[in-house]
Amino acid sequence: MVKFSKQFEGQLVPEWKEAFVDYWQLKKDLKKIHLLNNNNKNTLIKHSHHKSLSSNILSSLKGEFSIFGHQHKDHEAIHVHKKLASSASKGDMYETELVEQFEDSDAAKEFFSCLDLQLNKVNQFYRTKEKEFLDRGDCLKKQMDILVELKAAFKQQRDKAANSAQDSTEDASIDCRISCEEDSVTDRIEQEQIQDESTDGLEKNEVLDSPRSEEMGKSTRIMRREVSKLRTHSGRVFNCQGKNLRINIPLTTPSRTFSAISYLVWGDLVSQSSKKCNPEGSKLHINKTKLHHAEKMIKGGFIELYKGLGYLETYRNLNMLAFIKILKKFDKVTEKQVLPIYLKVVESSYFNSSDKVMNLADEVEDLFIKHFAEEDRRKARKYLKPHQHTESHSVTFFIGLFTGSFIALLVGYVIMARITGMYRQQPDTAYMETVYPVLSMFSLMFLHFFLYGCNILMWRKSRINYSFIFELAPTKELKYRDVFLICTTSMTAVVGVMFIHLSLLTKRHSYSQVQAIPGLLLLSFLLLLVCPFNICYRSSRYSFLCVIRNIILSPLYKVVMLDFFMADQLCSQVPMLRNLEYVACYYLTGSYKTQDFGYCMRAKHYRDLAYAVSFIPYYWRAMQCARRWFDEGQINHLVNLGKYVSAMLAAGAKVAYEREKSVGWLCLVVVISSAATIYQLYWDFVMDWGLLQMNSKNPWLRNELVLRRKFIYYFSMGLNLVLRLAWLQTVLHSNFEHVDYRVTGLFLASLEVIRRGQWNFYRLENEHLNNAGKYRAVKTVPLPFHEVDEED
Repeated sequence: MVKFSKQFEGQLVPEWKEAFVDYWQLKKDLKKIHLLNNNNKNTLIKHSHHKSLSSNILSSLKGEFSIFGHQHKDHEAIHVHKKLASSASKGDMYETELVEQFEDSDAAKEFFSCLDLQLNKVNQFYRTKEKEFLDRGDCLKKQMDILVELKAAFKQQRDKAANSAQDSTEDASIDCRISCEEDSVTDRIEQEQIQDESTDGLEKNEVLDSPRSEEMGKSTRIMRREVSKLRTHSGRVFNCQGKNLRINIPLTTPSRTFSAISYLVWGDLVSQSSKKCNPEGSKLHINKTKLHHAEKMIKGGFIELYKGLGYLETYRNLNMLAFIKILKKFDKVTEKQVLPIYLKVVESSYFNSSDKVMNLADEVEDLFIKHFAEEDRRKARKYLKPHQHTESHSVTFFIGLFTGSFIALLVGYVIMARITGMYRQQPDTAYMETVYPVLSMFSLMFLHFFLYGCNILMWRKSRINYSFIFELAPTKELKYRDVFLICTTSMTAVVGVMFIHLSLLTKRHSYSQVQAIPGLLLLSFLLLLVCPFNICYRSSRYSFLCVIRNIILSPLYKVVMLDFFMADQLCSQVPMLRNLEYVACYYLTGSYKTQDFGYCMRAKHYRDLAYAVSFIPYYWRAMQCARRWFDEGQINHLVNLGKYVSAMLAAGAKVAYEREKSVGWLCLVVVISSAATIYQLYWDFVMDWGLLQMNSKNPWLRNELVLRRKFIYYFSMGLNLVLRLAWLQTVLHSNFEHVDYRVTGLFLASLEVIRRGQWNFYRLENEHLNNAGKYRAVKTVPLPFHEVDEED
């Protein structure tokens, strides 16, 4: 039977852990009382066995009597007083007074003081979150009313267009008058903000008035105004159905981004007269596409609200159960009847008596069924309460089977490679130049994937809500067992094919035919990745391809946590990308038929592409930082962009040094790489991991730590520092004895992948603690419609 403390910790909302009842502290206080009671009993037994026996009989009779008479105040052990709080937001406060004399009154007072503190904390948090969700629910209901009204107007307009025999291919839209006051109000607000900022700048920097400074200030104001316009694209005020509304669709896709840019350019070049507020005003067309995006945003808002209401219901039930359990333990230890008295207070307290959350949950479910599920309750449940992916024992069986197969094939491959001398300093050049890049590419990729599975396992054990951070759908996310199964199966296939390929080479088969095997292996994996059939985790493959698309097309897509997290992984896989580039060149140019494995190295275009591949992951990541600065306006994203620019410069210097190994390029590599390493280490420790806080109670760490043993953090920081210095191999050219330099390169690339694996854990730990510090357990979905007062 699982202990309640383990069950309690496993079911609570991780981001709200600090707001739950501190069950463990109450158990510690109760343990003190228990130890003191045992000491007192042992002392009484030593003095008089007869007296202790009679006292036990009396206490048992007293206990039986108290069971029937606990409702009478004369026999109550405690009195719980209800006090009014200083502010209405905190609600009522509770304080317990001890009536009967306990064996250790100080310990009992400490216990009830902690219990009262927990009850008041739970009530206050519940009241705050309830108000937050109720306000969000009211806002969503207003959004739904506006959407229904606009859809009805759109349908009426479409029917009218159909009756008037218009072209059926023309997209119907609602013609709404744009409020001319909106532009002037927006410009006035922007001017006030710019004036305030310029005033602050004058106070800080003491800038002197001059024509040059006036021109610079004017250009800065124009640039900020243009950026503000682009950020608030489609956020113009329009009047429809008697309401002044502002529709705001985020620029999450390239089409919306391009339309925003074209809108801005068109407004600057053509629509200058619109700001003069002509009597007719300008028209804003709300077509089917905009309504679809608005409906999707409102739908997501209802789903997140329903999830938050479910969390609050779990919060209520678990806390209620925790109070019952701890009071039962107290009665058992002290042999007092406290449970009925205090439990009556808990049951009547706000967090347990309020039914607003349950009513709102029912209302949200009914609205979702009506507007988004076509009156189908089962369909609505798939969105509101998705079923968790159940783990199968067959997955564990196949993990073990393929792990054993992989180890056996790897041992056989290593023995055969040792016998044939493939990995010595002077091996078969054709094999190392053509086949080994394929093997090292798959090794680095699936090592990274295996470490991701280990990350998932550690995140789950540490109660880090990675699914919420990455915004993964419960029905589509990969569990750690699935990741391990993919890794073992894939590496078994890779090593098996390499073993067969090496066996055919030793038996003197046709070299041109045998060399096609590694290319076919790579092609089969690529085809499986884009396979449209519902096999081999299709939803996960599709999500992966979408993330890669978002990274490649940066900064056109809005950047979310999963996008830049995956881009960071690619920054650690530059050797794998360069191997992929070489293999693609070798097979696409047909060099495998002529056995001209040096063609790609001699071609100028390939060498230029090698430089591009070396810095393109950092370029993608830099563009993501630029997009995040554009969307959020935080200067930290620009500072982070500088880190990836320094990494690009270091990668470029290394590629140039590989071409021309001179002292000048060597010094440049050392200087740029050292500066980039210091930059990256600071960002790793301070910004990404949240460590090195000066006033922390944990020296050189942070106040809140997920792992209990502090030395693990110090060890990880030291290991990250050492592995960040792997670029020194470019300068030292260190190789193991009798081992080819490509094997050494694979070993160093594997160390970088391992460094990234441990970086992943602490990065998400810091993100989780930031969410927990703000009690952020559900995603805040932006809403499309914003009602504007006529005064504005």
